[in-house]
Amino acid sequence: MLIATAAVLGLVAGTCAGYLVQADREPTKLPSLSQPVVAQAKGEGPEPLSAAQDHRVKTDGDLRKLLLPRPKGTKVPDWALEQDGWLDMAAYAHSLKESGRAFGRLAEVEFRRGVGVSWNVGSDGNAEIRLVQYRQEEKLGAADRASDWYVYGSSGEWPLPGASDGMVYLFKPERKAGYLPLYRAQATASRGDIAMEIWIYDSKPIPKSKIMDLAKRQLERL
Repeated sequence: MLIATAAVLGLVAGTCAGYLVQADREPTKLPSLSQPVVAQAKGEGPEPLSAAQDHRVKTDGDLRKLLLPRPKGTKVPDWALEQDGWLDMAAYAHSLKESGRAFGRLAEVEFRRGVGVSWNVGSDGNAEIRLVQYRQEEKLGAADRASDWYVYGSSGEWPLPGASDGMVYLFKPERKAGYLPLYRAQATASRGDIAMEIWIYDSKPIPKSKIMDLAKRQLERL
């Protein structure tokens, strides 16, 4: 007990002595809060990145310029949804199954804007291309959309070169008494924040090469 008490008293005495020594010293000056003014750099700033280096340069502009042009000699179908090439969220949702639910879903996946181009193919066919852009602040909307298509009735499917999630589909014809058969081909892919969607419809079989060529050329523009 005597040893423990002596140790405690020694510790207290040492602490007190330390405070007394520190109290007698001159206070240490703090560094000045003001900093020297940094001179502004002179000369022109760096050149903005080109479209080859920054895809935003291309996709933040007029999205309609990324669409393949309508083939010469073709007309816009009466059922085309796009106005002057633009496709708003309501019009896009209306083209999907269960449009009411689709509208809410598009809001959840951060739909930003869409564009489209349509044309007639021969006397009984037509083609349609859509580019749908997503904000992608919290979700990868474009990639999710490209891989979320329900392709029931596919008679063949192939990967689309140049896109990791790109696919091309041919479908079995839809037949109804009194009507010509309806053949359908589809292509989907994403590039950055844009989902690409292509359809071809016709009353006769659609060659795989036709939808594949159209998809490749549209993907190259992205």
